[in-house]
Amino acid sequence: MKILMFGWEFPPHNSGGLGVACEGLTMALAKEGADIDFVLPKKVPLKAEHLNFIFADGEVSDESFTKALLNAYINDAEYRDAFSKLTEEEQKRYGNTLFHQVNQYAKEAKEIAKEQDFDVIHAHDWLTFCAGVNAKKETGKPLVVHIHNTVFDRYSGLGVMGSEYEIEKEGLQKADKIIAVSEYTRNKVIQHYGIKPEKVEVVHNGVQEEKINAKKLENDLNEFKKHGFKIVSFLGRITLQKGPDYFIRAAKKVTDTYKKNVLFLMTGSGDMERQMMKEASYMGLSDKVIFTGFLRGEDQKKIFHLSDLFVMPSVSEPFGIVPLEALLQDTPVLISKQSGVSEVLQHALKVDFWDTDEMANKIISTLEHPPLGKHLAENGKQEAKLLSWKKAAQKCMVLYENLTGPSLA
Repeated sequence: MKILMFGWEFPPHNSGGLGVACEGLTMALAKEGADIDFVLPKKVPLKAEHLNFIFADGEVSDESFTKALLNAYINDAEYRDAFSKLTEEEQKRYGNTLFHQVNQYAKEAKEIAKEQDFDVIHAHDWLTFCAGVNAKKETGKPLVVHIHNTVFDRYSGLGVMGSEYEIEKEGLQKADKIIAVSEYTRNKVIQHYGIKPEKVEVVHNGVQEEKINAKKLENDLNEFKKHGFKIVSFLGRITLQKGPDYFIRAAKKVTDTYKKNVLFLMTGSGDMERQMMKEASYMGLSDKVIFTGFLRGEDQKKIFHLSDLFVMPSVSEPFGIVPLEALLQDTPVLISKQSGVSEVLQHALKVDFWDTDEMANKIISTLEHPPLGKHLAENGKQEAKLLSWKKAAQKCMVLYENLTGPSLA
């Protein structure tokens, strides 16, 4: 099975979970025998044995430019601001708006599709939908669009949609098949975009289990916990969709009630980072909340290991890979009911994102009763292990084969 796959980011040049999902899925697809050409809009230093990268612009671009402008979670206003700070020479590499960049990628995708040999097209999220549609128009090959995050998730129902919604809708309508990362997301696609239910398949994300340096971890744990601190962590983009403000409010309620030493870690970056710092200071939490900035890899794993509880208070989360990653590091999790991952995790504490009283109560219960946290972590880890990228890849392969016909089966 030959797949022409359009993405917007790929680790380590990623701003969040979309790149992580693309890496995990493509690795698993390759093990199932798929031959993958993975297209990115700009050339960055990348190499992978399991797939072939194609860079739509064919030019070398500096990593800092990629992070600033080709961010999977950036909006047009943020893009314009980042663009304005580039030099005149740097600006030549990019469109002056996010939508210009999306359309340019779509034009380049059409030419790429002419040159490649493939059976099916797979496009990830709205930024690549135009590229996928153009590739389908040019070749007549079936198009699968993979929806990781809808405009209703990104703007949390605030009504700031416009062109993003129209691009998303066109991609969903013109696709031969749609992959949604959860029933939660599938229902949004059907409800808000007028898509027939039989067109949308749910393929839950997976998680990769990795080994860690045990000695280094032990030293870190001793350093942070030798004074008896309990640690509660948030890890994700610090933006409206992820509910960082609810995490801070819950932290305030916990510290008002729970008189033992407790530290809250806010790991990540985003447009609300400075606002959250100010809010923590205003609430008298300056010595209780630590902002670590964006971390990845081993540093991210250390945060999970240091934590007595991981909290994901997302306002709207199509899936949510991070709680699975926390569970694999033996950390219990508290997740919002407004998340796709809540469909598949039974051994997790769950709460409505807006109910900070209940969020605080469940945090305190876990800190006060270590056996509860241990039970949740041990059983939740077994559930997380069952959610493999291998299963996701096998579902995708069946879907591809159904679209391309029996000759490829």
